[in-house]
Amino acid sequence: MERIVTCPHCGRPVTLYRNPKPTADIIIRINHGIVLINRKNPPYGWALPGGFIDYDESAEDAAVREAREETSLEITDLKQFHVYSAPGRDPRHHTITVVFTARGLGAPRAADDAAELRVFSEDTLPSPMAFDHAEILADYFASLKATGAR
Repeated sequence: MERIVTCPHCGRPVTLYRNPKPTADIIIRINHGIVLINRKNPPYGWALPGGFIDYDESAEDAAVREAREETSLEITDLKQFHVYSAPGRDPRHHTITVVFTARGLGAPRAADDAAELRVFSEDTLPSPMAFDHAEILADYFASLKATGAR
């Protein structure tokens, strides 16, 4: 989608494009559970650690950075899981997320955008979940069952 505006300095038309914003989310496994954060900022709710991919940053590097910023964990065994791109997945604007799985190293501690951090099992997932993270985790646990992994 594009929109034409007038440059306030030179008066020429400028095309503005509305594109989805790229994000990275991480399913971090630690202590036989999944690390989730309770968001400090809107939209509120429990969420996977993650955030926007910075300019000149890969999705993988963003996942590592966001994991460290929000959970104080270093991560290992980073693998791409799926991409989620439904236009309504983030109520603020259209985002596309690359979801990764990883193992967490260290002592988890809420930081940055996380008001709280806890480790959950599939049977104890909290509600409400932010964004489409309940769907992402349902897909993740289904994939574990399909492959016989746990």
